Amino acid sequence: MSTNYGKLYSKKATPQSQPIPGSGQVPNSAGGFAWAVDDWMRLDRFLILGTEGGSYYASERALTRDNAEAVARCITTDGVRAVARIVEVSDAGRAAKNDPAVFALAMAAKLGDLATRRAALAALPRVCRTGTHVMHFADYLQAFGGWGRGTRTAVARWYNDKPADKLAYQLVKYQARDGWSNRDLLRLSHPKAKSSEHDLLYRWVVKGELAFESEGPVTGGLALVAAFEQAKKVTTAKEIVRLVTEFDLPREAIPTEWLTEPKVWEALLVKMPLTAMIRNLATMTRVGLVAPMSQATRTIIERLKDVRRLREARIHPIALLAALKTYAAGHGARGKHSWTPVTAITDALDAAFYTAFQNVEPSGARTLLALDVSGSMVGGEVAGVPGLTPRVASAAMALVTAATEKEHAFVAFSDSAGAGSGLLARLRGRPAPMKGISMLDISPKWRLDRVMQAVSSLPFAGTDCSLPMRWALNAGVEVDVFCVYTDSETWAGPVHPAQALREYREKTGIPAKLVVVGMVSNGFSIADPDDAGMLDVVGFDTGSPAVIADFARARPLERL
Repeated sequence: MSTNYGKLYSKKATPQSQPIPGSGQVPNSAGGFAWAVDDWMRLDRFLILGTEGGSYYASERALTRDNAEAVARCITTDGVRAVARIVEVSDAGRAAKNDPAVFALAMAAKLGDLATRRAALAALPRVCRTGTHVMHFADYLQAFGGWGRGTRTAVARWYNDKPADKLAYQLVKYQARDGWSNRDLLRLSHPKAKSSEHDLLYRWVVKGELAFESEGPVTGGLALVAAFEQAKKVTTAKEIVRLVTEFDLPREAIPTEWLTEPKVWEALLVKMPLTAMIRNLATMTRVGLVAPMSQATRTIIERLKDVRRLREARIHPIALLAALKTYAAGHGARGKHSWTPVTAITDALDAAFYTAFQNVEPSGARTLLALDVSGSMVGGEVAGVPGLTPRVASAAMALVTAATEKEHAFVAFSDSAGAGSGLLARLRGRPAPMKGISMLDISPKWRLDRVMQAVSSLPFAGTDCSLPMRWALNAGVEVDVFCVYTDSETWAGPVHPAQALREYREKTGIPAKLVVVGMVSNGFSIADPDDAGMLDVVGFDTGSPAVIADFARARPLERL
């Protein structure tokens, strides 16, 4: 019997356990082969997704090390460009957490060349916007050699350049983090106070002196500090409410024993920052302030609907998703506290999730949203949110595109997902089945917590990211854009996803495109970097849905 060499060495149909000949693919962590994303895409993934919780195939430590090495290579290649990217992602609120940006900035400040170090230290106020960020920065610096003269000058400038009232707010609200305090940072940086009020604030932090108390009534930042010190001594909730009302004391300045009083929370809510409000929804509900049809509930809903307020506060979709997930559950991750969710609040969080993404204009493309719900997608947590695995987060992310594009359908890499709808409504009968993939019967009209619950319950299947294209070809479904939400740890299929897309193009005549939405900060992609019809985007980048729509609208590829 003769050997079919074409099956053993083919650029058109190669098992995912082998590299496509001549492609430059590398082994992924699952035993399959994919393309390595370049260091700049790796930088983006790290800044936006972080590495908290690791992944199914890599520990948190290993994933952080690998990403840090990619960041270091970017800094070595073009440090000024790397700093600009760090600032762009952080300043625009594109990431769920600021910690990766602060970490990368600390790397640039210590490991870059002179121009890079100067750029990093100059960018400190834009990336480290709060006292917590600066303390994180100080802690990260220890891993790269500690402080130098430039760092001391930059930290001193961070404190000194703030108006006294805003500085006082930072000193009161963010007193200590990561084993660092404002006292530590001021003693190391030695800022030369630019005003008498700055000097008095520094003396209070470093020496505990309230030198202004004996000089009569105080105003501005000094008044806030005086109120903070007074709050430690009050004996009634009424006095706390007065201090909050008169001096805008933040929650962090209130002694713990008063944080069970509804009246105290009512006073705090009046000027509470949006991020703090979202974080404290459960507490305000538990103490009875937030209740059906209460004034507090109306206030919160109004703020969550305010697009300008959401944008200015840099509220990230993941923050809203995490709040929705926890609030709707009625208990915390550790089960210490419980509450009865107010439905109107849950609905407002759901609506705000979509608002938090950039405005997305529909492309009109026939879009197949393919969710990788394989075993590897349950490892780790997106942005460190308990229970928010890449598998669950991908469904929430896909809903943004589904809510925009009229012609869409969902599929999942699972054998029992549901009946399906949308793009398939005009087809006669049920599309031909294929092992490992099924229609997913969810709707963008569903509330997010229902969608997440539906996806969480799906049975696992092997990771074969070629299935959406192969299934669409087999079922006769006309698709312009395949959006695959995955960790790119694909290994189980008879052909690579890029090969399956090319076969779909050839046999249908449709110049179909592939968007790979990376849900984990690893170094792999199933998108061929040499194919203009394939695009990598970062999951939960606030700009990703708009980028996907723009890519779908772009001039079609030449018909094949």
